[in-house]
Amino acid sequence: MELRHLRYFIAVAEEGSLTLAAERRLHTAQPSLSRQMRDLEYEVGVQLMNRSVHGIELTAAGKAFLDHARLALAQVDAAVEAARRAGQPGRGTFAIGFQTGHEMNWLPRAMHVLREELKNIQVTISSDYSPDLAEALVRGRLDVAFLRAEPNFDLCYEVVDHEPLIVLMPSDHRLTSLEAVPPREFVGEIFVGGSNKATVLRAVTEDYLRRSGLDIKLDHGVDNLAMAISLVASTRGLALMPAYAKNLLPWSVVSRPLEGEAPTIDLVVGYSKANTSPILKLFLSRMGALNDRVPTKFGNHAEGRERDTR
Repeated sequence: MELRHLRYFIAVAEEGSLTLAAERRLHTAQPSLSRQMRDLEYEVGVQLMNRSVHGIELTAAGKAFLDHARLALAQVDAAVEAARRAGQPGRGTFAIGFQTGHEMNWLPRAMHVLREELKNIQVTISSDYSPDLAEALVRGRLDVAFLRAEPNFDLCYEVVDHEPLIVLMPSDHRLTSLEAVPPREFVGEIFVGGSNKATVLRAVTEDYLRRSGLDIKLDHGVDNLAMAISLVASTRGLALMPAYAKNLLPWSVVSRPLEGEAPTIDLVVGYSKANTSPILKLFLSRMGALNDRVPTKFGNHAEGRERDTR
């Protein structure tokens, strides 16, 4: 079994189609991919997927194999990254990721924590969805990230903030006349919330609605805040989002607090326990300083490398 078999299998499983996986992800011919999957099943010794005109559906064995295949590739990527860093001991790099939108509050604080080392290291900054940041930590592409405590990743988390949820609505919505929105006002409204990918936000929202005695179904699931804001503006719906959203709203969308005790969602610093970076160890030892008042200017030691600012 080769690593390419695992990569091919993951692509097929995620796309749900041999044809789409071949065209979109792997850039190979579909007959060749089908042959690779048959070879993989022969080597594993069980059927991993059911094939039909509607696409691919994993068997119970295939679902179990998928989890381990992802873990195996993540460990390989982490090993490669660790080897590269060890082979360049004088480089002194430190990669920090932020859930998009949190940079304005937490980047200055993170740089302040590292202020004494900035002249000797190169700090790289990236922005992405929380699950993608978690995957980057597992794969060794990031040293530390400000994100949600994603449940499906083997990472260490330390809570740095409890963000209350607020209500997003169109700027001319009837509820803008209220100083705070009672949860019962969601009844009958188009509701925008976290998708299956945004597992932490979805779980907090569903728990809050359940405790409020409301049986409200999600009309639109979103992966990130930008999608939520766009859907609120276009569908004239309501959304429950973390309070940092207030800093990113266009004129067409406004926010109001929830009436009573609002649910909160944790912002955490995440890192891999397998990461032996001395800079990470130093950063974690100074975590208590993240909430200190800090200056706003830090020089030119941070290098932005925005792969995706969604």
